[in-house]
Amino acid sequence: MQNPIKNIVIVGGGTAGWMTATALSTIMDGRHYNIQLVESDEIGIVGVGEATIPMIQRFNQVVGIDENEFMRETNGTFKLGVEFVNWGKRGDRYMHGFGRLGQDLATVNFDQYWQKMRKLGKAAPLEEYSITRMAAKHNKFMPATREHGNSPLADIVYAYQFDASMYARYLRKLSEKRGVKRIEGMINEVKQRATDGFIEAVVLKDGTRVEGDLFIDCSGFRGLLIEQTLKTGYEDWTHWLPCDRALAVPCDSVDDITPYTRATAHNAGWQWRIPLQHRIGNGHVFCSSFISEDEAANVLLSNLDGKAQAEPRLIRFQTGMRKQCWNRNVVAIGLASGFLEPIESTSIHLIQSTISRLVDFFPDSGFNPVEIAEFNRQSRFEYERIRDFIILHYKLNQRDDSEFWKACANMAIPDTLQHKMDLYKARGRVVRVDNELFSEVGWVQVFEGQNMPVDAYNPLVDLQSEADIHEYLESVRDVIRKCVDVMPKHTAYLDRFCNYRNK
Repeated sequence: MQNPIKNIVIVGGGTAGWMTATALSTIMDGRHYNIQLVESDEIGIVGVGEATIPMIQRFNQVVGIDENEFMRETNGTFKLGVEFVNWGKRGDRYMHGFGRLGQDLATVNFDQYWQKMRKLGKAAPLEEYSITRMAAKHNKFMPATREHGNSPLADIVYAYQFDASMYARYLRKLSEKRGVKRIEGMINEVKQRATDGFIEAVVLKDGTRVEGDLFIDCSGFRGLLIEQTLKTGYEDWTHWLPCDRALAVPCDSVDDITPYTRATAHNAGWQWRIPLQHRIGNGHVFCSSFISEDEAANVLLSNLDGKAQAEPRLIRFQTGMRKQCWNRNVVAIGLASGFLEPIESTSIHLIQSTISRLVDFFPDSGFNPVEIAEFNRQSRFEYERIRDFIILHYKLNQRDDSEFWKACANMAIPDTLQHKMDLYKARGRVVRVDNELFSEVGWVQVFEGQNMPVDAYNPLVDLQSEADIHEYLESVRDVIRKCVDVMPKHTAYLDRFCNYRNK
C-alpha cells in the first residue's frame, strides 16, 4: 500500500526555491499536494548565477515558459559558450562553445580528422569548425529552426544569460498562479520528531508553525535544515579548487552585447563577465591565500567595460558538497547542497538536475532508504564529474608568471580526472561515463584551448586519403563561414524579439 505525503515545504526562495516551486507545482498541477515556500525579505540571496548551459531550455519548456517573454522579464541575452582568456598561457584565448564540432565523416569523430591534419599543418583553428564559436566571435545569433534541414544553422545550441533575481521573481508569479503558497517570515526554530529526527515543522519568529512531510532546503550556503539541523556534514574540495572568495559588481552596459560569457584568468583567480540587456555582471573569483580582498577589488574594478553601478559585494565560499544531499526527509537543492565555481555556469543546472532527480525518486511517507541512497549516489556522481571538469581548467595551465597558477599546475588531482587526461594525451580520445554532464566536445575544446599535447590519433582516420580529409575539413569550414554571414547581430535579434523595453 502506498502512503503518500501531502505537505511539501520549501525553505528559502531565490533561484533554487522558486525553480523548485515552479517545477513541482507544474508537475502536480494542484492535485493531492500542498506546496508552501517560506522565505524572508530580511535575508538576501547570492544572486550572481546569471549564466546557464543549454539544458535550461528543457526546464523552461517543461514549466511552460515562453522564451521571448522570459527574456524580456529577466533582461536576458543569449549565450553560445564561454570564452576563456589567459587560462593556458597569458595571452591565450579560446571558447568552449555549445553544440557540435564539424560534421560526421565515416565512423570516426570529426576532431580525430582534425588532429591528423593539424599535425600536418593543414588544419585551421578548431573554432572555425563550430557554428556557435564562429557566431559568437562575430556577435551573431539566431535560434535553430527545422527549416534549416542539414545546415549548421540547425545546430545552433544556446543557453541564456539573465538577471537571477528577476528570474526568481518571474518564477514566483508562475508558481503562485499554480497554487504555491508563499509564507513571509524568518525561521526561528526547527522542530524534529523525537523518534527518528525527521523534520516535522519550522517555526517562524512570529510563532507561526509550518508543518510538512517533505522539506526542501533552499536556504543557501548556511543549509538551515540539511546542515544546521541535521548535521549532515560537508566534503571540502578546496585542495583541488583553492579559490574561496568572490567579489561581484554590476557595471554599465555596452552597445554591442556579446552572446557569450567571458572568464579571464588573473594572477590569483579569474573574473567573470556576463552581459545582460541593461547591465554587465562582473565578478572576481580569487584565492585569499594569494591576494588580499582589497587587491582583488582593485583588479576587478580595473577590468570593467563601463562605470561600476555599486560597490563590490564580497561572497565567501568553500567548494565542495554535502555528504548527503538527501538526509531523512530533507532534500538540499542549490547552494545548500554544495558549491562549485561558476566557471562553466553549472550552478543553475545543478538546481535543475536535482529537481529532476527528486521527481524521479519522489517519496511516499515511508522515505525508502534504498531510493534515498541511489538519489545520493547520482548526486555525488554529478557533482564529482563537474568538479573534475572545473579542476581541469586550473591544472592544465602553463602560466609561469604567478605563484597561484604554478601551484595549480603542480597540484595532485582526482584519479578520475587523471584518467581523462591520460586518455586524451594518448590519442585525443574522450570517454563520456554514465551520461556525465559535459560531453566529449566540451572536454576536447578545453583540452585543446589549454594546449594539452596529443601523441597520436585514431588509426582509422588513415582509411581516408589526406586529400579527401582536407577537402572535407575545408567544406565544413566554408559552409559555417557562409552560415555565420547570414545570421543577424545578437543585439539586433534581442531588439526585435526580446528587448526588455518592449514589455
